[in-house]
Amino acid sequence: MDYNRPLFASLTAVLSRPTPVIHVMIGPRQVGKTTIARQIQEAIDIKSLYSTADSPVPVDYNWIETQWRRAVSDATIAGAPVLLVLDEVQKARGWSETLKLLWDNRHTGPEIRLLILGSSALMMQEGLTESLAGRFFMHRCTHWGYAECREAFGWSLQQWIYFGGYPGAAAFMEPESDWKRYVTDSLIETVLARDVLQMSRITKPVLLRHLFALAATLPAQMVSYTKMLGQLHDAGNTTTLAHYLKLLEAAFLLSGLELFSQGIQRKRGSSPKLVLWNNALVNALSVRTYADALADTIWWGRLVENAVGAHLCNSLNSVEYGITYWRDGDHEVDFVVTRGMDVWAIEVKSGRSGRNSGLARFKQRYPAAKTLLVGSQGIPLEEFFSRDAAAWLVG
Repeated sequence: MDYNRPLFASLTAVLSRPTPVIHVMIGPRQVGKTTIARQIQEAIDIKSLYSTADSPVPVDYNWIETQWRRAVSDATIAGAPVLLVLDEVQKARGWSETLKLLWDNRHTGPEIRLLILGSSALMMQEGLTESLAGRFFMHRCTHWGYAECREAFGWSLQQWIYFGGYPGAAAFMEPESDWKRYVTDSLIETVLARDVLQMSRITKPVLLRHLFALAATLPAQMVSYTKMLGQLHDAGNTTTLAHYLKLLEAAFLLSGLELFSQGIQRKRGSSPKLVLWNNALVNALSVRTYADALADTIWWGRLVENAVGAHLCNSLNSVEYGITYWRDGDHEVDFVVTRGMDVWAIEVKSGRSGRNSGLARFKQRYPAAKTLLVGSQGIPLEEFFSRDAAAWLVG
């Protein structure tokens, strides 16, 4: 596939000149972080080195020091800067402290430009904020959006809504059973086994997998913790489930959106709204085929709504934006986005019936809020998904 994601151009530009910070590319597995790094290596006009910590054998700070010394040696011999790329760096024990020491002492040696890659938001953020504060610039490599899949693979909107946005899975779309097996075995299982379970001590790994599988059957639905406890074997308590949802979010798989409230503390234990960050995660575990999904109006409506939620989660920086939902009796708002004092209420018109739109009730409660209709009678889906979500949150 001859395609360059937009992040390639921006990263190549900043790494082609001297930079005072470490550049960090973070995002889910199998969305092209390593490919972008390799493309940068080919495009940049200085020597580069690449190494990864994604190994069955654990690595530690010695791996980082070794790669750094290789880069220093090459830069000394060449008399020119060297780009060092460290992939899945969060898997090296002591990575952030080691990089801090090496980076702070770099002025005594040749110029090293550093790009580090990671697929765990939680582990990367902890290391960056604790040891590397003020020394890094973050670049987010998200799941592939509709515009990218349309340009790279010629997909229709319906194909993207169903098959999601994993570029490596595109070659397995026919037969569809192969696609489901590839996404399940090579993507979902790999992330759960090699990323999520390594983030922190997981006392119930089977529960974690079952929680994810349950969420995949309930995309864009509000599910009480009580209901989850009733459907999951050996579920423990709500605190455990909430913690596991946060870990799945840190791996860019799944978010449990909280109930929106402004000016008061959010109700603890409120039913989370489950949004999977890529619809491939939903449909790979479903018995429905592409044709079945298109024919099932209610299920397709769930996929569309989940795709909108995923677009918001992927596009909007969690530091700047908050993403929640709202419900008051039978009235609900699909998504509520906040930025400071600004509030946007987003309703997805996906063809599902039997729901009362909560926009009017929400506006009564929060008159300063802005409203947005996505889908029929509003912004056409193709138009909405073709732009960054932040482009719609203006005015």
